[in-house]
Amino acid sequence: MSAPDLKRAAAERAIPLVEDGMRLGIGTGSTAAAFIALLGERVRAGLTVTGVPTSEATRIACEREGIPLATLEELPELDLTIDGADEVDGNLRLIKGGGAALLREKIVAVASRRMVVIADASKRVETLGAFPLPVEVNLFGIGATTRAVEAAVAGAGCAGEVMRRLDASGAPVLTDGGHAILDLRLGRIPDPEALSARLWAVPGVVEHGLFLGIADAAILAEAQGDTAVVSVLGRL
Repeated sequence: MSAPDLKRAAAERAIPLVEDGMRLGIGTGSTAAAFIALLGERVRAGLTVTGVPTSEATRIACEREGIPLATLEELPELDLTIDGADEVDGNLRLIKGGGAALLREKIVAVASRRMVVIADASKRVETLGAFPLPVEVNLFGIGATTRAVEAAVAGAGCAGEVMRRLDASGAPVLTDGGHAILDLRLGRIPDPEALSARLWAVPGVVEHGLFLGIADAAILAEAQGDTAVVSVLGRL
């Protein structure tokens, strides 16, 4: 069974959580894209929802599917956010931001009464950190900010490289908000809360990809032969 099949299976399990009239945060990434496609089918069949997208890419995908959208300024309180994750541990702590939308994703998630993660089971880890942790930073003083982030990493008991994210052409990646992304290649993060606090203390850091105490549940799809088996961490 392919990774896209598993992502669709997780998205299918999340779709029944969306109720008529909901104000819905809609995430970014390949698993969220599977959810958007399924949500579009339900909207065309008569479901009434209003979505708040977490990126320009998600906005375009939702518009293509005919999903009604609003901004977070228009809908500052949301009922539910469905989004993917790059890693999730047994305490529902996440690494997000592989799609460079972490700031908007976190704002939308925190504005929601519930956040549910959808992913294939390969994203389930015992210790966060194998996936590079994204940190969104202001372009002004980025050299000084990078050095301060390196010091924060060391102070939190982590070791590894801090690298500016580049695209396939070698150009620096910029977020929808015009910020740069630093990727922290740490291998493991023994104390995510400590690292979070130290990163927040760095001037120039706009947001980081540690989502702590935000997710309510994670829907994870795993291949068993030709079948996708879906499990749930937390409570839906």
